[in-house]
Amino acid sequence: MNKPTDCYILSNNVQIPCIGFGTWQTPDGEVAANSVRCAIESGYRHIDTAQAYHNEGSVGLGIRQSGIAREDLFITTKLHNNNHTYDLTMSSFEESIRQLGVDYLDLFLIHWPNPIKYRDCWQQANAESWRAMEELYKAGKIRSIGVSNFRPHHIEELMKTAEVMPMVNQIRLCPGDTQDAVVDYCREKGILLEAYSPLGVGAVFQVPEMQELAKKYDRTIAQVCIRWSLQRGYLPLPKSVTPSRIAENLGVFDFELNEADVQFMAGLTGCAGTERDPDVITF
Repeated sequence: MNKPTDCYILSNNVQIPCIGFGTWQTPDGEVAANSVRCAIESGYRHIDTAQAYHNEGSVGLGIRQSGIAREDLFITTKLHNNNHTYDLTMSSFEESIRQLGVDYLDLFLIHWPNPIKYRDCWQQANAESWRAMEELYKAGKIRSIGVSNFRPHHIEELMKTAEVMPMVNQIRLCPGDTQDAVVDYCREKGILLEAYSPLGVGAVFQVPEMQELAKKYDRTIAQVCIRWSLQRGYLPLPKSVTPSRIAENLGVFDFELNEADVQFMAGLTGCAGTERDPDVITF
């Protein structure tokens, strides 16, 4: 991979740029619009948001302000935890594309498999949402569909009624938090792993071992982490609202970590926190 527009190929042969720009916790309004526009101007072509981030309108504004043609961008959003029915999936999809100012999505994900609102019927709720997403996919309104924070048992339940295997599973992946069982399962099923919080929500910057590796490679800690994600076969979704760091985070295509360091970073268990159990979340 030599540049941010290099792509992975999803199971349905759709190309997805190998680094995405994340917008989780990016404030709605000018901050979100400016950061997205800056990201696109810096070379990102893959933008990730969600209904739960409450910033889709500003993300859409930043996309339009960039002046880049829609077909040159890969845009993802995710289904809100409150919308796990067929009808709500359909209506919230329409609201998302309205907010984003687009007429199709490149990727639509179920954000969490077992939200509190549907705790007693999550299997049926996911099945209903997935049925709606499959219809939108077959109608050409979504180019690819997937899930987020799903573990193998959630996908197994989904596939009892699904016709289309998820193309993506977006989960927390960073040094010391590698979710090996989920990763192995998804790879066996041909599901691409997207890595959200690839910098451990910033906690990785305080890890002495990461500071030493950054010195060794003469790179920032963020660049080392993003490069690590790529060498592990993940698709990282770094986020920032600072223009210099937004651009800096793409400077990962002209160096390579040696395999011993890749394994060492994977083994820093818990150094930047760990994933949440999707079956006990309270939202």
